[in-house]
Amino acid sequence: MLKWALIFLLIGLVAGVLGFTGVAGASIAIAKFLFFIFIAIFLILLIVGLTAARRIT
Repeated sequence: MLKWALIFLLIGLVAGVLGFTGVAGASIAIAKFLFFIFIAIFLILLIVGLTAARRIT
């Protein structure tokens, strides 16, 4: 998911440099959305992993 966020970020940056503001804005918005979803899933799995590790030991 982080890979897709970076891909959309690059597409948005290139589109912005070339003057395609509509495409650039949409790509940056998608990249932001995917990044925050990635961070949320990462934090949830980190907390679950830490609590499961404490129960095992």
